[in-house]
Amino acid sequence: MPDITALSVDDFASVTGWGRTAPTTALVVRPRTYEEAAAAVRGCGTRGSIARGLGRAYGDAAQNAGGSVLDMTGLDRIRTVDADTGVVVCDAGVSLHRLMEVLLPLGWFVPVTPGTRYVTVGGAIGADIHGKNHHVSGGFARHVRSLELLTADGRARTVRPGTDLFDATAGGMGLTGVILAATIQLLRVETSLMSVDTERATDLDDLMTRLTETDHLYRYSVAWIDLLAKGAATGRSVLTRGDHAPLDVLPPRAARHPLAFRPGQLPAAPAFVPEGLLGRRSVGLFNELWYRRAPRARTGELQKLSTFFHPLDGVPHWNRIYGRGGFVQYQFVVPYGQEEALRRIVMRISRRGCPSFLAVLKRFGQGDSGWLSFPVPGWTLALDVPAGLPRLGAFLDELDEEVVAAGGRLYLAKDSRVRPETLAAMYPQIDRFRSLRAELDPRGVFTSDLSRRLAL
Repeated sequence: MPDITALSVDDFASVTGWGRTAPTTALVVRPRTYEEAAAAVRGCGTRGSIARGLGRAYGDAAQNAGGSVLDMTGLDRIRTVDADTGVVVCDAGVSLHRLMEVLLPLGWFVPVTPGTRYVTVGGAIGADIHGKNHHVSGGFARHVRSLELLTADGRARTVRPGTDLFDATAGGMGLTGVILAATIQLLRVETSLMSVDTERATDLDDLMTRLTETDHLYRYSVAWIDLLAKGAATGRSVLTRGDHAPLDVLPPRAARHPLAFRPGQLPAAPAFVPEGLLGRRSVGLFNELWYRRAPRARTGELQKLSTFFHPLDGVPHWNRIYGRGGFVQYQFVVPYGQEEALRRIVMRISRRGCPSFLAVLKRFGQGDSGWLSFPVPGWTLALDVPAGLPRLGAFLDELDEEVVAAGGRLYLAKDSRVRPETLAAMYPQIDRFRSLRAELDPRGVFTSDLSRRLAL
């Protein structure tokens, strides 16, 4: 699979999501100016076009079979930074990694980051990404003051929060237009280190109790959960929470360069990984070791930002470890008050023996205004599973039914297989989104494999 960020303008390429499932072929165009982006949209042809950043959507959101894909990473300028107020204006192709490189030395951090810093600003808005701090800070779009959007008529519009177009674009997966630039409010920090508390929870109920009673004490909170554990240990977890470390807790050596940002990197995952490497036995062993090596209770540990937020970024191309068949990430949220539904789903996954070593549970705070924005107040569980598991599709369809019955939803940026009728039951604003999109883009200029699959 070629890396489309290395291709020149007008190359046909097989394009896939981070899960490496269902690749399709598209014409990849790499604009370097707003004018080139507009020209690419005007000349996209009958199969339309979709913007793409660094390719970290897990499914088919940034694919467009037979059409064109706009690789936006060439639009990567940080235009202005107000070091006093923490407001940055940047192109949509700027990555969160680049923002950290430039802004951390000035004492500012991105307001929301997911489990990877290799996502673009445009992708962060289009998916309305969330992080470990959603219960405090909401999604990424909450911190966007304005954005520049190239719409199907070739116009670049300034779009601000509180408008229908903003609410359709935040979480709209690129289907309202091409985000060209954004103005973002950053978070003030004193250091580039995190003060982290870690503890083990013996089962799912223990974990939910700890999160419910003490999450308000932390800006960031996440739990790794062992989905292969059974019996009394079902849902056993390692809970990790923290905040940006203040300057006065740093040891003398670290205090000399308190805002240094030096993420480490390990060798890349091999290009070929034998199928079946991540089976129940190997993942079960990993989960056992990971749980046992975690401290029962540890407070105030200083960790690098990259260790706390983005441990997998230290292994380039880590998605290869699932083999050629790729993997599916399944992420859902169920509202508070539906804890029994969460228990049932965790029990079903445990009984099924899904070999997932990347499974995390978090609590969401108040949802934002995006019509297709994923978070709502409740419990969210995300897990990775090899795509080749027998009857995986049927099993996930059954989980979908549990999620819908509980009033929950799935995350479009992670999805690669949900049915359109199921999605419609999850997002009450979906008809409003479709109506605005039809008005704004009657010819279907902006389209993707995801939008065709889900009739968006």
